[in-house]
Parts: sequence; C-alpha cells; structure tokens
Amino acid sequence: MIRTLAVIMGLLFIAGGVLGFIPQFAPGGMLLDLFRVNAIHNLIHICTGIIALWVGFTSNSASKIFFQIFGILYALVTIVGIMHGDAPIFGLIANNKAGNWLHAIIAVLFLYFGFGLKAKK
Repeated sequence: MIRTLAVIMGLLFIAGGVLGFIPQFAPGGMLLDLFRVNAIHNLIHICTGIIALWVGFTSNSASKIFFQIFGILYALVTIVGIMHGDAPIFGLIANNKAGNWLHAIIAVLFLYFGFGLKAKK
C-alpha cells in the first residue's frame, strides 16, 4: 500500500509541477489562481514526484523512508514559508499563504504515511 501511495503522490507532484509551467493553469505565476509558483518551485515539485515514483517502484522500505524524510522536509518548508509570508523563500522559491497551507497538509500526510502506516518488508 505504501508503494502505491508513493506512486500516486509522485504522479500528483509531477502533474502539479508541470501545470505550473503552463500559462493557462498558472496565469501570472498563480497555479489554479491559488498557489504562487515559479520555475524553481515547479522543478522542486517535479523532482519530488520523480523521487516518489522511483521509491514507489523500488520497495516498501524505500517508500516509507521517502515519506519520513519528505514529511520532515515539507514541515520545514511550511515553517520557513510562514516566516517569509508572501515573499519568495530565500528570495528564490515562490511562496504564499495558500502554498503554506498545502505544504502543511502534505507534511502531515507524508509524516503519517512514513511514521504511522505499517510497511511490509
């Protein structure tokens, strides 16, 4: 099950990252008119998605470790994003309140998948 979750999350992250590059879905750098995005932000999500797919096709333990590590990373991204407000994170990564909320939800889900679900060996 955890491998399937990794594949699903991977596809969602890749889709979100790709959509961020398509002006019809991200007019003025606002994905779905809600989330502030830029090229670096989109590439980070595409890379996250590729890693999620890779671990999802590799093993249960790799998927579990992915969710643990990326759950912690997205929790940190949420905190740093909140500290930056609507300004780009480190002056590079697009950021806004809606994105912070989404990152917080992702962090909670990933931490639950990584630490709460029992993965078969």
